[in-house]
Order: sequence, then structure tokens, then C-alpha cells
Amino acid sequence: MSAEAAAFQVQERLRALQGLIHDIDNERRRNEQNLNSIFRTQEKLSFDAMQQSSLQQKIRTLYKIGLHDASQEENLLRQALAKIQEIRAIRNERRIHARNSGNKETIRRGALMKMLEISAQTLPLFVSKIGETKIPALCGCIPADSSYVAKPGDMVAALVKGLEEDENWILAEVVSFLPNQNKYEVDDIDEEQKDRHILSKCRVIPLPLMRANPETDASALFSKGTMVNALYPQTTCFYKAIINQLPQAATDEYELLFEDAAYADGFSPPLYVPQRYVIAYKQTKKFGSVSS
Repeated sequence: MSAEAAAFQVQERLRALQGLIHDIDNERRRNEQNLNSIFRTQEKLSFDAMQQSSLQQKIRTLYKIGLHDASQEENLLRQALAKIQEIRAIRNERRIHARNSGNKETIRRGALMKMLEISAQTLPLFVSKIGETKIPALCGCIPADSSYVAKPGDMVAALVKGLEEDENWILAEVVSFLPNQNKYEVDDIDEEQKDRHILSKCRVIPLPLMRANPETDASALFSKGTMVNALYPQTTCFYKAIINQLPQAATDEYELLFEDAAYADGFSPPLYVPQRYVIAYKQTKKFGSVSS
């Protein structure tokens, strides 16, 4: 996709998104009017015994309208989120194309840390619909299927050899998948390393593609006390940690205790890590603490 074509597609979706935002605002105003009618009717019901039957019927009708309006608003919100995802996908495709063309942008470490933070904060939020019981793979703590293949540009945790016999989980980006070898080609996300690795599929863990909403899908979160691998703040490496507190709201992060021999009890003070960078624990040959 050329830069011009990508820009046109982004602008097209931005216009559609703008229209959806106006529709959402209008729908919400209509919903508020109906809710106000419900509140006023409930107040009358408390004081007017003579019209109980007619008022109850009116409330039932208003509730039906309210449920329909809420469903309409939800549908518009999901359409808007879908447009945002399309824009993200187009921009990511352009970034991958630039990298493959040899135009990879060099990012300083401070900017990289900020980019990783924003990437985690803006990861799509999965909110299940009423009656929906199955949570999709790569949402929160739900792992990918064994047959899943991460796409170019996806973020993964990659197990690479370090100094001597050490193995470390690093944050990496998928370059390609080599089906004949069942291996991934990945780039270390750390610009200072500039390392590219060829790794077997079992040494690569795809990171979540969606955040879990604690208010509707708490089962897609790791339980308190669970041992995990998590990206230590301001680094690009995953270390062993224990879940100390779960996110309570969609914008919250996990509170973790990292294994660290530098502290008397063997664990760091509580640190906060976004859902995107918390994965199931996997043992390595020699798994160092944060201070090692």
C-alpha cells in the first residue's frame, strides 16, 4: 500500500468515525430524555396511588424504549471502535512496509518507553455482550491457540540466549513466520540492541491483542497470587513476578511483586504493569532476577 493510498484510507475512516461520534452524541441525548421520563414517572408512582396501573404501564413502555436505545448506542460505539482499529491496522501496515523497505525509524530509548506505554493504554478493550460467555484468545490472560501464528508487526515475548547460558524473555516484534521451519523471525524492540533472532515457535509468546474489562470479563484476568512473566517498568525484558492486585477498572494496571534478590523478602515493592505486558509464566534455563 502506497503512502498516498494509506493516507486516503485513513482520512476516509476518520470521516466515518466523525459521523459515528455525532450519531453517538445524538443517541445519548435521546437516551437521557427517556431516562428523565422514567425518573419522573417513578416519582409520580410513589405519590399517586390513583394512577398506579397506568403509571406502571408507562414505566414498562419507557423501559423497553430505554433498552432499545441502549442497544442502539452500544452498536454505534462498537462501530466507532472498529473504525479506530481499522486506522491502527492501516498505520501499522505502513510502518511494516517502511521497515521492509529499509526506512525503519530509529527511536530513542525515552521515546520507546513512552511508545510502549501508549501502545498498552490504547490496546483495544474487549467488552462482552450480554449472554456472551466465550472470551476470545489473546484477550487479557487468555492464551493463543497452539495453531495460532502471530502476524508481522505483532508484539511478542521472545526467549533468547543471553550471556553464557542465560536465557531471557525480551519484548520483540514479529518480522515473519517461516512455516517450513516452524520458526519466527523477530526483531528485538530495543533499538540499542538492533538484534534479529530466528526462534522456534515454542520460544515465542504472542502478547494480548485486547485488554480484558474487569467489570464484565474478570475471568480473563490472572488471579491474585498467580506467578507470571511481566515487562519490568522502563525495560524491554520480562521477569518473574507475582500478581499482588488485579485491575479494578478498564484503565487500571496489574500491581505486581517482581522476584528480586536485592530485597530482604526476595520481592520488589509493588510495581504497576499494563495487561499487554503480563503473560503466563514459563521457566527458562537460568532465569535471573531484576537485579542480576
